[in-house]
Amino acid sequence: METRSQWGTRAGFVMAAMGSAVGLGNIWRFPATAYENGGGAFFIPYLIALFTAGIPILIMEFTMGHKYRGSAPLSFKRINAGTEWLGWWGVLVAFVISTYYSVIIAWAIMYSIFSFNLSWGEDTEGFLFGDYLNLTVDPGQTGSFVPSVLIPLIIVWVVVLGILFRGVKRGIEIANRIMIPTLLAIFLIIVIRAVTLPGAAEGLNAFFQPDFSQILSPGVWVAAYGQIFFSLSIAFAIMITYSSYLPKKSDITNNAFITGLGNSSFELLAGIGVFSILGFMAVQQGVGVDEVVAGGVGLAFVVFPAIINQFPAFNELFGFLFFASLVLAGLTSLMSIIETYIAGLSDKFGWSRSKAVILGGGFAAILSLLFATQGGLFFLDAADYFINQFGVAFIGLIEVIMIAWFLRKLQDFKSHANEVSDMQLGPWWTISLKYITPVVLGYMMFGLFKLNLLKEFDSDNGNYEGYSDMFILFGGWAVAAGALIVGVLLAMSKWKSPNND
Repeated sequence: METRSQWGTRAGFVMAAMGSAVGLGNIWRFPATAYENGGGAFFIPYLIALFTAGIPILIMEFTMGHKYRGSAPLSFKRINAGTEWLGWWGVLVAFVISTYYSVIIAWAIMYSIFSFNLSWGEDTEGFLFGDYLNLTVDPGQTGSFVPSVLIPLIIVWVVVLGILFRGVKRGIEIANRIMIPTLLAIFLIIVIRAVTLPGAAEGLNAFFQPDFSQILSPGVWVAAYGQIFFSLSIAFAIMITYSSYLPKKSDITNNAFITGLGNSSFELLAGIGVFSILGFMAVQQGVGVDEVVAGGVGLAFVVFPAIINQFPAFNELFGFLFFASLVLAGLTSLMSIIETYIAGLSDKFGWSRSKAVILGGGFAAILSLLFATQGGLFFLDAADYFINQFGVAFIGLIEVIMIAWFLRKLQDFKSHANEVSDMQLGPWWTISLKYITPVVLGYMMFGLFKLNLLKEFDSDNGNYEGYSDMFILFGGWAVAAGALIVGVLLAMSKWKSPNND
């Protein structure tokens, strides 16, 4: 008898999966990555990466969750008891990400409020680091709490945990049915306004102008696979967990294609919007577009406020819509991230959803307070870099190799997906997962380990200039390694839930 929670509709699942995939990185990571790696030419390796890694892994993880009806740890245990640790590793990586991802959403909430009177002033960089984050301590020091970060952070946790309390169908699904259409509507308004700005054409030309000479560079291909990998929420328990709530009759392959193509479409939309706005800024300042391109936190909280200041009209409204879109994209992703360990704890220890939300989500909320201090940005910077580079990508590599080569489950998974899907999987899927993805991810991980272990950087401390070795050790490496170690320990503990066969 089926006792596991289920999505109410197929559309509800697809929206939730897209809500997880469409996050902050779509808006502030993809445009800069594409521009720096060949512009319009980047879409060739990007699409190849989507169809040889992104969608194939999505299909694999959808199949795992659907076939084994469990969270990532339980699904891996049901495949082979010796691989349960891999599921917990992904869950622990998600746990760490949730502690600081929530803080960035809190920043976006405050900036949506600041937009009403452009509180950031003319010196947007000084406002972010000085006035708002109050970054007045050295790396490794916490200082005191910053109220303007702490209060919205508490609101984020109350909202997200409140949604998760209501469950899969009445909580996550309903929230995504509201948030995803709203996010899309808001972002369409942003893009329509952006492309009508003076200089938008120059920005779009810079974004789409192809530099085919870069296609021959291995780094461009690594960037393409990396972007697909990080943007689709694959390899850290999310998609396995979400697909475990699918009804037994579900079209896995089509769901994966819709999710993957929907995510990439939003990234393209974000690129059009962002580069139209960067083109406007370049024209206003009388410089080239290349001089105003930025990515990450700097793009969202430094460059964009500066651009909004120069808008010819309705700049307060535009600012609010932009940061509101960040809040919505962040919340839908955060829900999926937290659900991984709520499901894992419930499956492992037989906890009720309420107990798992209170203990698991509550513990993450308490740890997130570290990032609401004066030195919080330094801890966030180190944790984010190491958990993403040596958590998500490394898990993906191990997961694919384990399933394709050691457990030899690809044929079994293909048969299961083909039984329930209209679109049948052929040799393309097997070749992608067995050969292409492991080679590309292996090359990526080799490069990352070489750079960080050998510290082949201009700065003295590897990746972070001015950060001490001790801070990098405990703020970065310890977090990344800790996720694996705790995952192994959890796998070694006994299952207390009766439904773990």
